[in-house]
Amino acid sequence: METNFQGGWALVAEQLPYAVGAARSIELDKQLGTGEAEDRITIVFVGEGGAQNGRMAECLNAAAKENLPILFVVIDNGRAINTFTKDVAQNQEVFNQGKHYGIPGILADGQSLQDTLRIGRAAINHVRTKGPAILQVHTFRLNGHSPADPEHERNRKDEKRWARAEGDPIKIFESSADVLRVDTKACTAVARARIKSALAFANASPPPPETLAKELEYPDPTGAVDYSKREPTMGLAKAMEVTAATVPAATLAALGARIDALRAMASSEQGISIGDAVNLAILEEMLRDPTCVAHAEDLQAGSSYNIPANTQQAFGTLRAADEIIDEGHFIGKALGEGMNGYRPIVELMNANFGIYGMAELSSAGNTFATTGGQFNMPMTIIGAGGTAPNQSLGAEHSQPFHAYIMGIPGLKICTASKPHEAYGLTKSMIRDNGPGVLLLPVKMMKQRGPCTVDNFLPLHKSVVHHNASPGSIAAGKAVTVLTYLHGTKESEDAIAVLMTEGYDCDLIELTCLKPFDVETVKASLSKTHKLAILDESTRSGGVGATVSALVSELLFDELDAPVMRLCMEDAPVPYATEMEKCMVKRASDLIEAVRSMC
Repeated sequence: METNFQGGWALVAEQLPYAVGAARSIELDKQLGTGEAEDRITIVFVGEGGAQNGRMAECLNAAAKENLPILFVVIDNGRAINTFTKDVAQNQEVFNQGKHYGIPGILADGQSLQDTLRIGRAAINHVRTKGPAILQVHTFRLNGHSPADPEHERNRKDEKRWARAEGDPIKIFESSADVLRVDTKACTAVARARIKSALAFANASPPPPETLAKELEYPDPTGAVDYSKREPTMGLAKAMEVTAATVPAATLAALGARIDALRAMASSEQGISIGDAVNLAILEEMLRDPTCVAHAEDLQAGSSYNIPANTQQAFGTLRAADEIIDEGHFIGKALGEGMNGYRPIVELMNANFGIYGMAELSSAGNTFATTGGQFNMPMTIIGAGGTAPNQSLGAEHSQPFHAYIMGIPGLKICTASKPHEAYGLTKSMIRDNGPGVLLLPVKMMKQRGPCTVDNFLPLHKSVVHHNASPGSIAAGKAVTVLTYLHGTKESEDAIAVLMTEGYDCDLIELTCLKPFDVETVKASLSKTHKLAILDESTRSGGVGATVSALVSELLFDELDAPVMRLCMEDAPVPYATEMEKCMVKRASDLIEAVRSMC
């Protein structure tokens, strides 16, 4: 961390948007007056194979659009793994890729130390004084790209023999006139001493304790933080000072009026919508903490549900950025900002579009652990998703994105079906030091309800919305119902019918899908001893499958009957309402399930 090296990344080209995010953090530091020397730049390395990835074009566009201080260094050894670049790329002149975006590029002979230094220094000077650039470095790869690389089977023996004799950059330098200005023996001795010292340190160090892996799961351990008391990293007083210095007084006044109006709406009899509740939480946190930044498509217009509304008007285009239509791209930029002291908030519009960003989400979840706890990842991702009965949005807009990401380590995954929970979870997630995903019910975003402002909900606890009556419990006619998103409203409708028949339910909304709140479920099952899960994900690999397995493992003795899973089938969700009925479970299915269990 002290060297500003921010990782090697396994997925080819994924480092590019992270680097753009890092470069944006430099510009944000300048704007807020919170950074170090203003001549800092970002340098990102990519192979010529990775430079053919679409992420390169996206990031060149982003770098040009905001004139970011970033140098794209393309290490060109002519091969993408063992495929010759010319066999897959129409144009190998990567240094010219930036022409369309007004980004200059230059080519250097990577086997020549002098050429690389001369051209590299010129490129860095350009980035510091004018803006982004590309440096393509022609070089030779003496070994495979990994120990598993079967290069010995690819007829490279003669080529390698030539390279070691005539293409070794160290030998080339040692045969040049410039070598007379350098004591190469002394340099070699220093290098060997450093290597020897590092090896000795590594060999003398004990192996890490096996408990460390679990300790590095989340930057903020489950339940360990009172988010209401967490101040901005720079301190609350400094944060207020920075905000006052960077946001015009008239803009602050307009923002304050908007926040007051939303807070009044939240406490009114009619209540506030889910979308507006989340918007209120975001505006409050961005006003309070200048390191909060926002990314979304259609951001300046408020996106589809008002979630990022008024952010750009209040805080400008650098802190509240409209984005291209590629969620992976701007989730990646947010990751780079998160590693550099910022708290990015990403709005997905429709959560299904987050599928574009699975690689970046995976890296966000892994970063704290893979860096040994050196880099927090305070990223909040918010999207409307789920599958409601009669949704009629078809297969691609009805996917269980929440289930797809359940297996990503290090993510906290929450849901909210009511304004109060949506607001409180948003506030807490923004202040958490790890990555979190908040899913909201796509067909209920305009539903209004009460919301207590200034509330912070835990990211590891579920919410009990209804308790079964003592009479139904005594009669064995009570069931614990676990659900989330649209299932909460469906369950409330079902319970209203069931109560007229003498049945009742403990209704628990899984506001935290991960980590799983076993304590709340156990407390309910100790009374009802029966469990039904109304689930908006598929039978295979869904949320209900995971929850059912956890209950069977941890709470088996509390069960008097098998867990009843009411989930989506594995087939794609159809448009047609009649066809959808067999796919998407609803209140009528829960009513029948409770009757059958009791």
